[in-house]
Amino acid sequence: MNTTLLPDLATFVLIVDQGSFSAAARISGATPSAMSRCVSRLEQALGNKLLHRTTRKLRLSESGRSVYEHAQMMLEAAKQAMNAGSSVQDCAQGTLTISVPKAVGRFVIHPLMGEFLTRYPQVDIRLRLEDRYMDLIDDGVDLALRITNSPSPGLHGKPLIPIKHLICATPAYLHQHGIPEKPEDLREHSCISLGETPTDSRWKFRKRGKSETIQTHGRYAANHTGVRLDAVLNHLGIGSLPLFTASAALARGEIVQVLPDWEFISDYSGQLWLLWSSGKHMPARMRAMIDYLSEKMPLVSLTAPY
Repeated sequence: MNTTLLPDLATFVLIVDQGSFSAAARISGATPSAMSRCVSRLEQALGNKLLHRTTRKLRLSESGRSVYEHAQMMLEAAKQAMNAGSSVQDCAQGTLTISVPKAVGRFVIHPLMGEFLTRYPQVDIRLRLEDRYMDLIDDGVDLALRITNSPSPGLHGKPLIPIKHLICATPAYLHQHGIPEKPEDLREHSCISLGETPTDSRWKFRKRGKSETIQTHGRYAANHTGVRLDAVLNHLGIGSLPLFTASAALARGEIVQVLPDWEFISDYSGQLWLLWSSGKHMPARMRAMIDYLSEKMPLVSLTAPY
């Protein structure tokens, strides 16, 4: 028996029950393409067509109906097994896979993991630091941290902290080149941006309802917050940084916030959400991490200079 297909069987039942790939994707927090790949893997393994796809609905084949009925029985047996083992689940144990954007993982989540591992000696952590969207089902992710103001309605989750951005420079750089007093003064400075798209160098500011957009220029750009911080520390210019990257250097006085009276509006700002797939049974290791991050995240946000 190929046990690796068991999650695909569970997904197959969800697709049939919901009547479409898109509806099943919304419930599970996955993508319709991930749902489709689950069915394709099953069909390839079984050598039979399970679903007849039309533009408007899905229809079970004869083989599909048989697989669906047996898969339902499998899920019912799994539910009974979960109920029987509920007492064991009181102890957090096993491997927990967490998806997190690279910078958030490096500067926010990674520093917290040592204490968690000490608290829960039977839990192993796999931290997957990737900026791409990771599908919880297709990529085998238990918990996902995402910066968004609109989390998928198919996922359970909670907001942890706001992700804010600001612009910073060293006192030495500002002493040599002058302190900008208004956004348009940035045109005379070397500005360090993300550099992935042309809009990354168009910096937006807001103050008392007034907004300004400035086309900045600079000889250096980097799509890694740690590299931009290092560039700022080396007096290469005024850099855009997420607060969680800049906070320690700000506290030490190594860098200072530029234009502190203006709100820097970044396309990469938003709430940091902790997300997980819907389901009746949650392993104790997942609950432990959710509670732990909920406890620690407010402490992270206290480093804000404003």
